[in-house]
Amino acid sequence: MKTKINAKTNQMQGDSLKMKLLWLILLFGGFSANAQTWSLQQCIDTALVYNKNLQLGRNSIAMGEQRELEAKAGLIPKIMISADYKYFIDLPYQLMPMSTFSPTAPEGEFKEIQFGVPHNINASLQLGMPLYNPQVYGAIQSTKIASEIYELQYKKTEEQVFFEIANLYYNANILWHQQAFIDSNLVNTSRLLKNLQLLYEAEMLKQSDVTKVELQKAQLLTRRDWVANNLDQVLNALKLAMGVSLTVNIEVDHEILYESGQNYLTHQTVELQLANAQSRFIASELRTLKNSRLPSVSLMGSYSQAGFGYDKKPNDFLKFFPVSFTGLQLSYPLFNGTVTRRKIVQKNIEVQNSNLQIALIEEQNSMLISNAGRRKTVTEQTIINTSRQINIATTVYGQQLLQQKEGTASLTEVLLAHNAVQEAQQDYLSAVIEYLKADLELKKLTGNISLQN
Repeated sequence: MKTKINAKTNQMQGDSLKMKLLWLILLFGGFSANAQTWSLQQCIDTALVYNKNLQLGRNSIAMGEQRELEAKAGLIPKIMISADYKYFIDLPYQLMPMSTFSPTAPEGEFKEIQFGVPHNINASLQLGMPLYNPQVYGAIQSTKIASEIYELQYKKTEEQVFFEIANLYYNANILWHQQAFIDSNLVNTSRLLKNLQLLYEAEMLKQSDVTKVELQKAQLLTRRDWVANNLDQVLNALKLAMGVSLTVNIEVDHEILYESGQNYLTHQTVELQLANAQSRFIASELRTLKNSRLPSVSLMGSYSQAGFGYDKKPNDFLKFFPVSFTGLQLSYPLFNGTVTRRKIVQKNIEVQNSNLQIALIEEQNSMLISNAGRRKTVTEQTIINTSRQINIATTVYGQQLLQQKEGTASLTEVLLAHNAVQEAQQDYLSAVIEYLKADLELKKLTGNISLQN
């Protein structure tokens, strides 16, 4: 199963989610008091629609797309309209040289004069457009990489949800089989107890022999209750991971399916892809910091109307006069106290740490793949061995029962043979679940695990 999360495929994903949502509505609409059998894929499809963590991840992707569009909007021309009205209760003063009024006035003497009219109105339309701005281009590149990071984080969440649901599903499956084994053992123990009680009534056995089997039956009943309680807890955890109500009555498929000897091609894991994307994001921030030393050029223009009014008779008036201009604006940072330099040094250290993190992830992943592969091989052989042990132990138990009836085998030998059957069954189930978990982990480590087919 492989999932491909990309902003360009959101429409296809939306259609897929709608189809799954329709299927889930039909499924939930058919629920009754009886438990419904769910396959692993049905549990995963349900989680894809209802799991809260995945919903948060999809919202993060949408937010990242909007941030990318916001950064690109920095290249779009900006238009601003502004207007203001001022009524001067006291007109502003200005000092004028006395020589302006009298040529014979001495140099250095001034006369205060009030200029203007009380009513001032100004309305302007301003245009600004960046022609070259390294900060804007850097922000666009960074937000584009950030969108990729959001998508990879969503994909990582998908893998975590798949891993969690698969583990819970396998655990529920194994617990159900444990219950089935216990029920089978209870049937055999009850049959044995009934025979022993008949023999005791015929005074052919001691009470202690009957008590031993009664104790074994009580232990089986206690273990059955314990397994049933664990199964309920695992199913509740599975419902929570799926995002459905705990009141929904579900049951897992009882058939244990696994493929032996299956190998996986190693692909780049989501964790490594995420580390590489984060490294590119830091490198983009570093380039933006370095480019912030470059000049920026903007086109600017303005058109405004200035209005002046006087409200005293007989010279009352309101007149408007246009003011307009266009031009280029150049900004070049000369010195900002070495702040940019210090930020560049810090970002270079972050780049080094990012590269070390990538190398560490690759080394750890190689080690974990090797360990998971060995564990899978060992548990696969254990399944074969324990399966044989169940057959042998069951045969021995049947022989011991027959010999006990004939009086050639003691009750202790029968109980020991019965315990051997239970141990072989438990070892088999433990081996199966360990194999499934090792296989699941190997899929994850080799980049072959995903939520969708």
